[in-house]
Amino acid sequence: MTAIEIVPGKTRIGWMGTGVMGSSMVGHLMAAGYQATVYNRTKSKAEALIARGAQWAASPQALAAASDVVFGIVGFPSDVRDCFLGPQGALAGAKAGTVFVDMTTSEPSLAVEIAEAAKAIGCHSVDAPVSGGDVGAKEARLSIMLGGDKAVCDALAPLLQVMGKTIVYQGGPGSGQHTKAVNQILIAANMVGVCEALLYGYKSGLDLATVLQSVGSGAAGSWSLNNLGPRIMANNFDPGFFVEHFIKDMGIALAEARRMKLSLPGLALANQLYIALQAQGHGRDGTQALMLALAKLSAIDWKSR
Repeated sequence: MTAIEIVPGKTRIGWMGTGVMGSSMVGHLMAAGYQATVYNRTKSKAEALIARGAQWAASPQALAAASDVVFGIVGFPSDVRDCFLGPQGALAGAKAGTVFVDMTTSEPSLAVEIAEAAKAIGCHSVDAPVSGGDVGAKEARLSIMLGGDKAVCDALAPLLQVMGKTIVYQGGPGSGQHTKAVNQILIAANMVGVCEALLYGYKSGLDLATVLQSVGSGAAGSWSLNNLGPRIMANNFDPGFFVEHFIKDMGIALAEARRMKLSLPGLALANQLYIALQAQGHGRDGTQALMLALAKLSAIDWKSR
């Protein structure tokens, strides 16, 4: 296989998915001196990047033809399949030696399938899902979980270090996605706890900002409590990560658990609560909007409290 050399000003970056996180991530790469070509199903979401000098590609296939390393961070596994493996997907436009990096939270089996398809045409593929949400993407301090050939993952370090602070190799193809499932299982149960704790504090008449001062730095503290707790208190349910995407992630983890004959009742409960939240019309809100569904169970109108 072709040796991988990453050089600012020389290595050409392709980026599929310029949404809440992707736009910040490719923006960091551009600021670091990498020439970028971008693709998004809705071109208007890429206009700011184009104005900064990114080139536009009409399809993933055209994007790959103009790129040495092709990144993707899209919505659902079906989108991943279409963008990488579809008739006009990135693999259809690649030359030998192209590196594909899927940063979407997707199915481990699909990561393996993409890796095998890439290898068959003399290319490389890495699954590299991320954690940190919109804030982590904006501040370039994401946690990146890598699955694939270790030499390829190591070669990508100059690019990954522009976007993240915690970059850990997990194993062969699909390992990054399995690690992200672990991450989402942890977050799912934690978000239920964060919302229930704030509900309890509110109902008991406490000042929630003062409560957070006491509990946020102790054993009960967490990223979700300290970063999303204030948003919940301020009725800010704007998406750092969409509810509908989190439901997708929990579904992947539950499917993998069934395959491994694992019982994960906490995750199953969180999944059902988020499905209720989506049914109430909050699928495009941030994951912290779980508070609205839990408050409703206790006949509390959280927004009007």
